[in-house]
Amino acid sequence: MDVNGILPVLKPAGMTSHDVVVFVRKALKMRKVGHTGTLDPDATGVLVVLLGKATRLMQFMVGLGKTYVAEMVIGITTDTLDASGEVLSRIEGVQVTKERFLEALSDFRGEIMQVPPMVSAVHYKGKRLYELARAGQEAERKPRKVHIYELSVESWPEGDVLTYGDKVSLLVECSAGTYIRQLAADIGERIGAGAHISSLSRVRVGDLDIRSCYTLEEIEGASGNESFIDMVLPMSAGLSHLPTVILGEHDEDAKRKLSHGNPYPLGSLAKEVKEVRTKPEEDVTGLISVVVSSGDLICVAKRKTREGLDYLQPVAVFT
Repeated sequence: MDVNGILPVLKPAGMTSHDVVVFVRKALKMRKVGHTGTLDPDATGVLVVLLGKATRLMQFMVGLGKTYVAEMVIGITTDTLDASGEVLSRIEGVQVTKERFLEALSDFRGEIMQVPPMVSAVHYKGKRLYELARAGQEAERKPRKVHIYELSVESWPEGDVLTYGDKVSLLVECSAGTYIRQLAADIGERIGAGAHISSLSRVRVGDLDIRSCYTLEEIEGASGNESFIDMVLPMSAGLSHLPTVILGEHDEDAKRKLSHGNPYPLGSLAKEVKEVRTKPEEDVTGLISVVVSSGDLICVAKRKTREGLDYLQPVAVFT
């Protein structure tokens, strides 16, 4: 099946992101299938799967912000920072007021420095950190700058005081590269109680919401007929964070030249640029998506200046 576009998938627990890609590849009998950002095997939620030519969008989408719902367990820490690991500590006499907890959350909003956990996929001297962790090794990790745009309580147990074993659900809107397990562990340390993640769901990637996702069963069921096409979003749906030039019928010359990778003066097209407001971490400086009125993606171009004139130089053509 020859399909180019974006398939928003509801990843189930117990599968790796690669497992999902393999499943989709087999169900659709397609060779070129990829995704824009890994989810932990135990995590659920939005996995943005790219089909056909859309696999080339990955370079423009990896920096998109993410939103998660994470459930923390208070008073228990584990070596993996989630429920799959071995328990490291238990603080059974813990008592944390809601006021104290909310005060701790405020310390983690905005720009923060975060140390990647040993159970992450970060490379260290040619190996993934989680590979070293499995071998019982510890590696030096440098703090990384991440941004927490929103951090709030989604659900709270009865009463105003957290005790050992209580669960609190958090809504976390953050920049790409944020480790939610580490965030929960750091919050647990800040309140003096310790904590780990018991469940994690990614509910949004960029503008793609969990409500627009399809289960693997739905995808498999629709793979044998044309109804599957209705599940696939156009490639332009993955570039809503970029300014966009929409070419009209009178812009055939621009369409032809840009489709062949040739530069084109921005000039008369400038009035057709649809600007967007992005978060700093999502800003892909100088890039513009070029689409036709139907929404089909022509190219992603770099805005450049030469001899005082602005022009578009395609960096990836999708026609």
